[in-house]
Amino acid sequence: MRDHSLLTDFYQLTMMQARFKAVDAGCKAVFDMFIRENPGDNGFSVFAGLEQFVEYIENLHFDGTDIDYLRGLGHFDPSFLEYLREFRFTGDIYAMAEGSVFFPTEPVVVVKAPLLQANFIETAMLNILNHQSLIATKAARVCYATNGDDVLEFGLRRAQGADAGVLGARAAIIGGCAATSNVLAGKMFDLPLRGTHSHSWVMSFDCELTAFRQYATAFPDKCILLVDTYDTLNSGVPNAIKVFDEMVAKGVKLQNYGIRLDSGDLAYLSKMARQMLDDAGYKGARISASSDLDEDLIQSLKLQGAKIDVWGVGTRLITSMQAPAMGGVYKLAAVERGGKVIPKIKLSENPVKVTTPGEKKVYRIYDAKQNKIKADLIMLANETLRTDKNLTLFDPQAPWKKMHLKAGSFYAKELLQPIFKDGKKVYKSPTVLEIRDFCRKEQATLWDEHRRLVNPHQVPVDLSQKLYDLKQKMLHDSRKEIGEITSSWL
Repeated sequence: MRDHSLLTDFYQLTMMQARFKAVDAGCKAVFDMFIRENPGDNGFSVFAGLEQFVEYIENLHFDGTDIDYLRGLGHFDPSFLEYLREFRFTGDIYAMAEGSVFFPTEPVVVVKAPLLQANFIETAMLNILNHQSLIATKAARVCYATNGDDVLEFGLRRAQGADAGVLGARAAIIGGCAATSNVLAGKMFDLPLRGTHSHSWVMSFDCELTAFRQYATAFPDKCILLVDTYDTLNSGVPNAIKVFDEMVAKGVKLQNYGIRLDSGDLAYLSKMARQMLDDAGYKGARISASSDLDEDLIQSLKLQGAKIDVWGVGTRLITSMQAPAMGGVYKLAAVERGGKVIPKIKLSENPVKVTTPGEKKVYRIYDAKQNKIKADLIMLANETLRTDKNLTLFDPQAPWKKMHLKAGSFYAKELLQPIFKDGKKVYKSPTVLEIRDFCRKEQATLWDEHRRLVNPHQVPVDLSQKLYDLKQKMLHDSRKEIGEITSSWL
């Protein structure tokens, strides 16, 4: 990963210098990264990008050219620039495992570090994790719509730049895609590659049949023919069948073969093409489809009985077109002064923007029989969840709504695991395909009601009684303090 030390907002550096000059420059802090809502009205999100965030932290430093550039801005003091020259991250970071499903309001990453360091990493962290989590979540929706069919990520030419294309392909695989067309991503992350040929390949020959024959000669064991350049049913499919006949006559054992549709009424064309292939004796031929697909169109085509086996999804996946941004935020939860942890809360006229104070941990609670998620529970860091006793959960926005779980009917897993301790990495990233396997298992712990594409049921994310009481007390005290300030001006 290239040096991203200056991949930040300018105010991160100005705040950093101001803190550097403050009397409490050594103050430590706790920050939480979380989302306020799932993208695209989804019932869950997929956590991705942790490996690249870890690389960013490991490589975080300011070299001579960085210092010279900042000095040339005329905005920073020489003493602060000298501090940057020796800058390294020395704190602790906890995170959910990459590929985890997660839900609004719960910390997916917790940073405990000197305030100068913890504050500075915000922008790059959000840039890295928001993007990949967004694409992984979109891929999970698309793959769910296919009901187990292979999904191929075909989006590089429409991605918003090279980094978005490469890292987006990585995230798409994590979310469930079988392969990508992106060769650089394949090389960097050891991803399976798939692809066929273009319309221009067919058009470059005198006739479609010759183009198909030439491609079959080059790739007899991976012969997928694009059949819609001229006329899908009257030319493309008949010519593909003729080439398959010729291959069989030459003794070629057909495998990984079939056709691709890239335009027209995919439901009708796929059903007609399937009948033609079957009638010709090619029931093993696979039908692939592309053409501005997304989960909604795929689900519609499925309902229409489309005979499509493989789905090539490009633009709408790599850009997450219907929900083009993940709204992850990074908020101060506590500061430490004199060995004492002081919880902090952000107020807002918008209730969803009021933060949850304190240093926290997150437990996931599962139904013991179904192995499905019942709820997530956010607790203070010094609390412990007892699974050998009855548990009552409540909605923090509507405390009268409760869930009662009997001891033995549930089990729990703590989600935030150490990634860095005292600035040293204590985490080894799995391969992307291992993360994809883990993500599939994670999605299998969701109830179908949480996974449906339209109006999914939202997984409860609750607070422990102690954390809820702390938040309410801080809200009450803050309102009281604001009232006193207001009355003094009247």
